[in-house]
Order: sequence, then structure tokens, then C-alpha cells
Amino acid sequence: MTDVTDTTAPPVTDPHVSHGHDGAAVQRQIVDIVASRTLYDESYLLPDSHFEAELGIDSVIHESILALVRERFALAAPLPAGLATIGELTAAVRAALPGPRPEPNGPPAPAAHDDDPLVEAVLRAAMHHTQYRRDQLALDADFEGELGVDSVVLVSIVADCARELGLPDNLAGTLTAPTLRDLISALRDHISATAAGEQRPADEGTPWDSRSMKDFVEERDGDLFAKTRSFRSHLRGREAERLYWYGMPLHSRCGSRAVILDEHTGRKREFLMFASNNYLGVANHPKVIEAVCDATRTFGATHTGSRFIGGTNMLHKELERRLAAFKGRPACIVFPGGYAANLGTISALVKSYDTLVVDKLNHMSIVDGARLAGSARKIYQHNDMADLERILKRCDDRGTGKLIVADGVFSMHGDICDLPEIVRLGRDYGARVMIDDAHATGVLGERGSGTAEHFGLKGEVDLELGTMSKSLAGMGGFVVGEEEVVEYLRYYASSYVFAANIPAGVAAGLIASLDVIEAEPERLVRLWSNIRFLHRQLADAGFDLENTESAILPLVIGDERRALEMGRAVRARGLFCQTVVFPGVPLGDARLRVSVTCEHTREDLETAAGVFVEAARETGVLPSAG
Repeated sequence: MTDVTDTTAPPVTDPHVSHGHDGAAVQRQIVDIVASRTLYDESYLLPDSHFEAELGIDSVIHESILALVRERFALAAPLPAGLATIGELTAAVRAALPGPRPEPNGPPAPAAHDDDPLVEAVLRAAMHHTQYRRDQLALDADFEGELGVDSVVLVSIVADCARELGLPDNLAGTLTAPTLRDLISALRDHISATAAGEQRPADEGTPWDSRSMKDFVEERDGDLFAKTRSFRSHLRGREAERLYWYGMPLHSRCGSRAVILDEHTGRKREFLMFASNNYLGVANHPKVIEAVCDATRTFGATHTGSRFIGGTNMLHKELERRLAAFKGRPACIVFPGGYAANLGTISALVKSYDTLVVDKLNHMSIVDGARLAGSARKIYQHNDMADLERILKRCDDRGTGKLIVADGVFSMHGDICDLPEIVRLGRDYGARVMIDDAHATGVLGERGSGTAEHFGLKGEVDLELGTMSKSLAGMGGFVVGEEEVVEYLRYYASSYVFAANIPAGVAAGLIASLDVIEAEPERLVRLWSNIRFLHRQLADAGFDLENTESAILPLVIGDERRALEMGRAVRARGLFCQTVVFPGVPLGDARLRVSVTCEHTREDLETAAGVFVEAARETGVLPSAG
């Protein structure tokens, strides 16, 4: 998340050092840059550390380091070739600076805090987990809006600080703060309270294991696998109580009902299915299945290659043509998966000197795409357009590229992004816009083509991304946009270039799915009739459905224990939906996620509403009938 706003400060000068530059100060700034591009702790970055052999820095990262060094020290001439260590790079920079350093364009770098171990520990941890340099970490910068530090990254920062300062390991799961300064203050208060002998109130003796999956993220041990043993013990406890019921295998097709094997008990049972993303019900359509089988017989099981090396089939070309037409855009590129589409597209277009601006509740594939890109990441509060504009204003004078990315439909909340305002702000501040239509394709718009159609903004969104494992009933991901952008992605998106392609049979099935969706628009009409009916039933019963406007109906509960217990009570009544806890949602925001399809009958929906109400009353989510 490297920010290239020029906040460069001149290195400390020393008249006793040749060329008038303090070698230690130059080396420290270079170490900061290397740390920001590699995520290494500074303690690993020694003068004789070999970039490739010891640090694993390839030619691409090495060149980006050199570019940042040239920018940092305002070097006009290129650095010599063959600089293999940090020491050699430091010497080359000092040699290139024969006179006093030019005045920097930005504010001076913050002073070192060597006299305050707490501040230094926080800064080192923040540098390590964010890719920012020391001079870019303003103590009062907002973690999310200015530094792009989300709750997961903050846990890692706190864990590092706790380890270095000798504080309890579980501090990482409990301590939060909006800025570095607030984090320093909170840690100082914790240290003071511990020194004064203050004790936290003890638990009330309940046998409930209050840990969540968040507690195992930063467990430290000399044995890398120690955390897996700790988590296994926690997992087995949850499974024994039938609270974690993830990954149970289907033994039938997945329609409005499905037979699932409960691996904890060894028993199969038919469930009323409300956990499927098969929104338009085409996954089991005879024409789709027939197309998959016919193409597999003709072209074989797979191609065993990427699109560039023997992996392109005529069906892939046709699928891209059809998806572009369905979305109403000039060109399309197909990836092996939706996750791969986000990773590849973001990392290919956004570089370390650019800025990625994302909604706080975006899908994890967008978060990981930002990490892979290594760019500055700014997080705006969910669907808060005033906050988005505030962030765009702050980075408007940088003169580098900006990309706003948002989910069209937010996968755990069901609400829709404010696309008209996002497009307007993108235009006003010179930012490109990409919308992830994973849960909008096949659901939103008159034809089901997604968020842009829903808002009447076709052609005004720069890139539309989608997955084919939901409404389109296949596998893979895709991006549609202008031809030159799609062509660029074919050569620079690593998750496309270096990954095997989807099989021809899958491509044929997807083409057939598009045929069915376009030929049978009544499926979309039926889906929305079902959505409205069940939404009304659940809202009238008193459930919190947030602001959903899609086929995803969240039953917001908050407390993780109560959500897990309600999920168990729902399954006991023969209905299956997703129980979502951390990391699917933040702690304190647990929920049941209900997915509606066009295949559900009115009887299915009425039965489901009754099951949810009974289970909620049993577990205290809703008050009892009395």
C-alpha cells in the first residue's frame, strides 16, 4: 500500500562523511523502502543482505525499489546496474549525491523515536504490515480512510507490538484504535494498568469457548504448525456442539432442496436449501447439462494449459463474445475464477505509485488484490459517498492513477452500492471505476445484466467484473470493458497469464446458461417475486435485514454464539442457510445469510419463514410468542 505523495525529507548531513551525507541516514531510508516493498521486518534487512539470494527479491520488485529510491533521493541519473545488496545500493546513492540535497517537495519526515520503545514498536509493526515507509505513517492519520488499515491488518499490528513489548497474546483480538497515536495511547494505558496490578474482570464460569477464528490469526510459536493444533482443538469443540457445520458434502443436485451428509453423525438428510447462489435456477437445466457433456466428449476433460499456451478453445472465444454482449460492453476477458479476476485485474492496473479506493465491506478478493498491487489503499465507510469524496479530495493532487472498486451487491449484506454517486465522483476526481457484479449478474437490471443496467449507467462504468459460479451456473470469472483495457489485461494480469483456463465443457455450459437466461426472462421475474415475499415475511416477524435490495437476505444477530446456536436450530428443522461469523463479517456482526432463488415455491418460502421464526424464538434472537 505504498503511497507516493512526496513527503521526502533530506537525510541528516554529517560534515565528516564524504559527499556531505550521513551513510546511516541514507541506509535507514533505503531500508524503509525495501521493507515497504517486501514486508520484511527491518531487522532482516542488513547491509550485506543479498536482494535475490537472501531476500527473494525478483527483478520486478528490485526495479520498483530502485524507482522509489531514485524518487526518494531526487536522483536525476539512473543507478548503476548490478546492485546486489542493501550496502551496495546505499553506497551508490551516496555517490550520486555529491552536494547538498535539493529541497524536498513535501513536509519533513517524522523524527525518530528511538527514545520511546513503544512508539518505535508501533511504527515498525505498522511498516511491516502496511508496506508504508516510516515517513508516510503520520501518527494522526485515520487507519481506514488514509492508511487503508482494516481490522484484520490492525490485529496483526497489535500482535507484533504485544510480542515485542511483552504484553499478553490475546491483546490483538481486543484492542482497537482509529489512529497510530490512539493505538500508542491504548497500549501505554494497558501497560500502566498492568504495572498498577489492575485485573480484568473474570469470566462468569460458563463452559462456552469464547474464542473466535480471529484468536488464531496471530498465534506465535517456533513451530509454524502450532497454531493449527490450537485451532483444531477449538474446531472440534464447535463441531461437537454442532455449531460449525461448514463444508458438508451434497449427495444430490442442489436445487430448492438438496440431500446433505452430516459428517459429524454420518447421516444424510434432505434440507430445504437457502444457501445456494443459483439465483436463476439454471445450474440443473437440461440444456446446460447437455452442453457440458457434449463439449467434454468433443474437446476432452481440460486443456492442461493457460490461455497463451494451448489453453484457448473456440468456445472460450465465443463465451467472451457472449458475455460482452450480455453486459453491453465492447470486450471481455475470462479468468479461471472470480477471485482470480479481482486479483489479476487490480494488480495489473494499479501500481505502487497509484491509489486504490475501496468500500469497507468489499469482498476479500478485492482486499487481496490491493495487497498484491502494493498500492496505497484508502477505505471509505460503507456506501458513504461523503467519505469517498473526502478521500478522493485528499489524494487528488498526486498526479497518479486512482481506481475506485466496490461490490455491486455486497455479499454478506445484500445491499447495493451507490453507483450513480460513485460514477459522478470518479468523473469529478479523475478516478476510474470498477464494480464487482458477482451477486448482481443475473439479479439486477431488467435483463439481469447487473448494477450498471439497474441504475441506467451502461457504458459509464469503466470495468464490470463478474463470477460465473452463481447465476451463470458454471465456474470462472470475467471482466468487461473497453478493448484496449481488456487487451492489456491479457498480457499483464498474472492470474490470467500464468493460470490454466476453464475447461471447454464449462465454457459450453456457460454459453448455454446465457441462452436460457435470455430466452426465459420469466426466471428473473419469479426470482424477484420470491425475494419480495420472503423479505416481507421476515421483516414483519421482526428480523433485522439491514438495507438489503437483492437475493441475499441477512438475518443480523450480532453475537457470534447466538448466531451459531440459531444456525443449529434452523438446521435441526430441516433448512440449511449459511451461518456467517468472523472472518466473513467483523466480530459483533454475526448473521445468518439467506439466499433466495427463482426455484423456491411459495410453500418453500412460507415454510422457511416459519422455521426462522421458531429457531429465533428458541435461541432468544426474537422474543417468545408469549
